[in-house]
Amino acid sequence: MKLTKTLLATTALAATSGAALADGHMANELTLVSWGGAYQASQVKAYVEPYLAMNPGVTVVWDESSAEATAKMRAMNEAGNVTWDLVDAVASDAMRMCDEGLIEELDHDADLAAAPDGTSASDDFGDLLVSDCFVPQIVYSTTFGYRTDMVGDTPPTSICAIFDLDAYPGKRSLQKRPIDNMEWALYCDGVAKDEIYDVLGTDEGVDRALAKLGTIKDQVVWWTAGAETPQLLADGEVVFGSTFNGRLFSAIAEQGQPIGMLWDMQSFDLDGWVLPAGLPEDRKARAMDFLKFATDTQRLADQAAYISYGPARASSAPLVGKHAELGIDMAPHMPTDPANSGNVHVYDYEWWADNRDDLDAKFQAWLAK
Repeated sequence: MKLTKTLLATTALAATSGAALADGHMANELTLVSWGGAYQASQVKAYVEPYLAMNPGVTVVWDESSAEATAKMRAMNEAGNVTWDLVDAVASDAMRMCDEGLIEELDHDADLAAAPDGTSASDDFGDLLVSDCFVPQIVYSTTFGYRTDMVGDTPPTSICAIFDLDAYPGKRSLQKRPIDNMEWALYCDGVAKDEIYDVLGTDEGVDRALAKLGTIKDQVVWWTAGAETPQLLADGEVVFGSTFNGRLFSAIAEQGQPIGMLWDMQSFDLDGWVLPAGLPEDRKARAMDFLKFATDTQRLADQAAYISYGPARASSAPLVGKHAELGIDMAPHMPTDPANSGNVHVYDYEWWADNRDDLDAKFQAWLAK
């Protein structure tokens, strides 16, 4: 397990501690599971550090295992030893864990903060509350970056450039999972966007997607952590690479890497918090206290000052301003900006929640060939 303990506050509990600690009913250690890299850093800055400043004596432990959240939650549940308190998960994984009883159902209006104008949390999050067990934080996309100095005089404008080895020779990096890769493959094999899931729901459609991916398989570097593609691009080891748009923003705007963004057919998705089922009351109380704070209007807007993901609350959007360190306007770097969202892939959470295990097995078998 990639466990990194980050001691962000070690101040002894004193008379000035918040009421949350003074009443003695909350645990003083909180284990948060996230994705590492620039995204986790944005969480630390936007709401972990402010929360700990308000709650002296609380310690946060980070585990960067979100990519494996479902499998690890299953294992912990079976062992009767759940060591996580809040887990950052994508929407489809949250749906699966919810269906399996691995995470708690929440009362969004009772458990979360209302908007500053009194709008209920459920109305403020709106359609992004895709599961009773899920509290969305961000709208993000999985999209492609490319080395600007490795694509000649014709930078790619279409997602299908990743399959064109003649025009753009070199390695590509793709996430080691069927999600997005299968949809992009079918789209670039001529399937209309509104028919992708109908086709993918058949054995023939799965074979067709894998055959298309097979045309570049020997040129693919498979990644599991979002930080890998920006590093591969920075090192010039790949010409194209898929990853989360915020990771690419960090590489381009903050690090000045020679990387361009390919927004065509970016795959919209949601990411948010889930609460493991069966926590002891003191740990659950601490997790819920943090959850309410970390998902309020201001905190989600603050996160957008560190990474280019759109906040999930409607009330947060008007508060998004400039990058906290670079001073640049963040709105044009959001996946939802009109200039970036002319041709998007709307990820079907429910379809993947229903079909993920089967497609994972087929995809892994294909990789092993």
